[in-house]
Amino acid sequence: MSVFVERVRAVQYAAARISAAPLLVRATIFVVVFAGFVLAFPAEVLSGRPILFLAVAALLPAFGPRRLWATFTALVTVGGWLLATDGYGRPVALWRLLAVAALLYLGHTLCALAALLPYDAVVDPELITRWLLRSAAVLLGAAVLGVVLLQAAGTGGGAGHQWVTVLGLLVAVGTAALLGWLLRRR
Repeated sequence: MSVFVERVRAVQYAAARISAAPLLVRATIFVVVFAGFVLAFPAEVLSGRPILFLAVAALLPAFGPRRLWATFTALVTVGGWLLATDGYGRPVALWRLLAVAALLYLGHTLCALAALLPYDAVVDPELITRWLLRSAAVLLGAAVLGVVLLQAAGTGGGAGHQWVTVLGLLVAVGTAALLGWLLRRR
């Protein structure tokens, strides 16, 4: 029983020491991941019980940004996108594609920031501002380059290919697996 009491006291002590900046970053992770789910999944799936499961899934990377939850939620978002386009026949809109991609990137980069910040860290707001400005610059550059390349290739609009999405997902998972293997090998 004393072990249980010690753990409860440790949780209370940790909760009392939480500072605002890391808590705000983790809350933003939840909002960004959940917004990605809402944009990616079809509206028919979001009614009822599935929205609760997606809300719980969006909480996971906020509580464990160093774990595999960020990758898990990214895969769930991509799965929702594939379900919406293939299963429910939703047309691929460029604005929705860019928004989902931006939310995936923001969720990933915010998880990286949260993994670096302990719960009780005193953080200069300039650090978070610079982090978000760099992320915004990456998103803007990627969006502009993507639209320019789509227009140059003449594949803009509704001429998307589903196999390219699946291939891109496989390349991303393979790259993450390779990086994980290289990290463990070191």
